[in-house]
Amino acid sequence: MVRLAATAMASLAWGACAVSSVSSAVERGAQNPIRKVVTMLQSMQKKVELEGEKEKELYEKFLCHCKTGGGDLQASIAAAEAKGPEVGSSIEAAEGKLAQAKADLKSAQSDRSAAKSTMSEASALREKEAAAFAKEKAEQSTNIAAIEKAVTALEKGMAGSFLQTSGAQVLRALAASSQTMLDADRQELVAFLSQGSGYAPSSGEITGILKQLFAEMSKDLSEISATEEAAIKNYEEMMSAKKKEVASLTATVETKTQQIGELGMSIVQMKADLSDTQATLLEDKKYLADLEQSCATKTSEWEERSKTRAEELVALADTIKILNDDDALDLFKSTLPSASASFVQLRASAGAQRARALALVHAARASAVVQARPGLDLLALTLAGKRALNAGGFDKVITMIDGMIEVLKKEQKDDDDKEEYCKAQFD
Repeated sequence: MVRLAATAMASLAWGACAVSSVSSAVERGAQNPIRKVVTMLQSMQKKVELEGEKEKELYEKFLCHCKTGGGDLQASIAAAEAKGPEVGSSIEAAEGKLAQAKADLKSAQSDRSAAKSTMSEASALREKEAAAFAKEKAEQSTNIAAIEKAVTALEKGMAGSFLQTSGAQVLRALAASSQTMLDADRQELVAFLSQGSGYAPSSGEITGILKQLFAEMSKDLSEISATEEAAIKNYEEMMSAKKKEVASLTATVETKTQQIGELGMSIVQMKADLSDTQATLLEDKKYLADLEQSCATKTSEWEERSKTRAEELVALADTIKILNDDDALDLFKSTLPSASASFVQLRASAGAQRARALALVHAARASAVVQARPGLDLLALTLAGKRALNAGGFDKVITMIDGMIEVLKKEQKDDDDKEEYCKAQFD
């Protein structure tokens, strides 16, 4: 829009020069307007150049953004493409560890249950063995005590009184149930216990039988006591080992349980990370494609604007050169009538200048942008009217040109404000 306004103003300047020349011829006293137009065109030329420099700076910033932003996006895309398979492999490895940890946990729990079951069974068996030992030991102790009393009574000659005691009944039961006694000894002992005080064994045979029986039973009691002590020791050692095993398995269960939780959480996080990475990768690829398209479009637009601006500057430079040329000054001077010129000469001169002005307006219209052509058409129409040859007839035309220039200046200012706003938003 700025370039369109500049071109339009240049075109109007041509018209202004032509009309001012005619108006000066009619009014006789007007000053040379060419310098004013040249100054305006030079100001416009500087403004277009300054605008081009600012736009170039803005374009270079955008181009830098295209390069750095594109490089960052490409690096991000490369990193995401490399990260995806790595995270996928990590997830697969973690899932394998999780499956193994679950299997280890199940095995540890099973082994711990088996160990506890073994401990319970061993404790129950130990209780039974202890009860059997206590019973057998009590019987053996009772029998040994009865034998000791019998031997003491016989040695003191008090066999009769012993036979009246409960110890004699114990010996009778022992003699009947003993599996180790010889039949002859059993018969002798039973006969002794049955005959009462009238029985008198020879050579102390009963005493010898009892003492032998005492020795055998004492030995048996020592053996079962030793067996019981060994069983207790074995039980305690087994229970100690099982307790350690249970403790170790419990620690394994706790460790595997914690490991399963940590692996599960890690897998969830890695899957979320993989999902985010894939989503970011798609977004980056889309943004990179959009950025490349946008940068290509901006570059094309910049090249087109640069070309148009260069053409405008050439047009402005050519216009300034033409207006500064001696021919233009001579043309302007030739349009000014002398003091002795007659009214007819003045009218003829004004008519010629009107034709010259019309020719300049038509030439300006041919090179003007579309937006400036309606105004130049109106100028041409006004110059072609009958009132254009009258004194003061060009006042309306000059006023129209000034109005058109003011409108273009206002549009130029609005465009400048918009450009400053856009630059501020971009920065």
